[in-house]
Amino acid sequence: MKGRKTTKIAAWAAVVFFVGTLFPYAYGAVDGGLKQLRTFINVLQYVKENYVEPTDSDQLITGAIRGVVGELDPFSQYLEPKEYLALKNDTRGDFGGLGIRLSEVDGFVTVMSPMPNTPAYKAGVMPGDRILFVDDRDISDMTLDEAVEIMRGPVGSKVKITMSRKNEKTGEYETLPDFHFKREKIVPEVVYYRMLENNIGYIYLVDFSGHSTEEVQKALKTLSKQGMKGLVLDLRFNPGGLLNGAVELAQLFMGDKQMVVYTQGRKPEFYQEFRTGAKADYPDLPLVVLINQGSASASEIVSGALQDNDRAVIVGQRSFGKASVQQVLPLDDGAGLRLTIAKYYTPKGRLIQRDYRDKKKENEGGIFPDVEVKMDPQDEVKIFTQYNNVVYTPGQEMPKMEFKEKDPVLDKAVEILKEGPQKIIAQKADMEKAAAEQAEQKAAEQEKQKTAQPNKQKEGNTK
Repeated sequence: MKGRKTTKIAAWAAVVFFVGTLFPYAYGAVDGGLKQLRTFINVLQYVKENYVEPTDSDQLITGAIRGVVGELDPFSQYLEPKEYLALKNDTRGDFGGLGIRLSEVDGFVTVMSPMPNTPAYKAGVMPGDRILFVDDRDISDMTLDEAVEIMRGPVGSKVKITMSRKNEKTGEYETLPDFHFKREKIVPEVVYYRMLENNIGYIYLVDFSGHSTEEVQKALKTLSKQGMKGLVLDLRFNPGGLLNGAVELAQLFMGDKQMVVYTQGRKPEFYQEFRTGAKADYPDLPLVVLINQGSASASEIVSGALQDNDRAVIVGQRSFGKASVQQVLPLDDGAGLRLTIAKYYTPKGRLIQRDYRDKKKENEGGIFPDVEVKMDPQDEVKIFTQYNNVVYTPGQEMPKMEFKEKDPVLDKAVEILKEGPQKIIAQKADMEKAAAEQAEQKAAEQEKQKTAQPNKQKEGNTK
């Protein structure tokens, strides 16, 4: 009886959560759903008492909560305390850490490369070093994510790391003297840039974190000093990130309070417009933006804004179509709820969010390029692997990045910049004007037919 009572209490706690948190905007639907909530309690109780193996009420309820939120869309999510904390760290764009890129190699957490000017780099941590203990805590049974999590901490805090390094003569790994680090704010690299032929600048933006726009500005200044006459902004495989980063980036090229994006949801207060300031840093710089199926969220906001405002030519393949507004709500137990409350629209009213579940809407959502250049995804991955292959080794000069893979999308962008992107922009404007006139004419004809039909009926009645 006591177990049954405990299960009921836990189940009712879940119901309170559903009604009070998940459905704050739909109280009218709660009355109609009470029978289903009672069914949920009965199912939970039956599982708890009769399932072949013992079950944990907390886990069952957490699974139920995940199921409810997962039914909404692919981007709403229940976040357990660890996940919620990780989300806050990731969107900040900086954290207290050591500055090492890690991977799992042969079952060991292995250093791929220390980032320049970070605690790990200064201490002489080398590529290939294996991490064995963190503050005397064995990490051999941990996942890579778990190991990374315990290595992070408040800026200024200390941590002891035990590593092993391969002896080149014997081929055996030998334990090194402990490293004692003081954690620092780590700013990950998010921008790679270089000058192409004909003084065409190239910037590859990894994502939109807290420092993206700042790093792009630095790259633009360097390229401008080198005589840049046009720019390729590469947003392929860029998953997005912070909205303000997207608006700030668009503002570098668009001025005069132009619309970047707006949001619209069920509630009037979820309608918001995001516009640029009065002045752009590079208002006349010829610009081509590259996108592909891996470009999402903030990448789509930037490319859509530049496209709709006739500021850039978009080249590549249709983007992913992920541009919905998630509100993250903290919950009492340290968990969080990420809930979709609105969707993003380009300045001309195009819905960016793509509905993969509804085949009838397969032509809606995402950003369509002005110039389509199709590529095999595996070939695209090879192009971007070149950036990740750069290894920083203490005591050695930073290696020169070599670009050996063929990139037809980038080649097309360079070709457009040589000829002048305004030509394509003008052609697109003419096509849009013609399509608008055709739609207007069609609407006028339909209205004319509607007006004429009652008159015919009237004549027939008179006869």
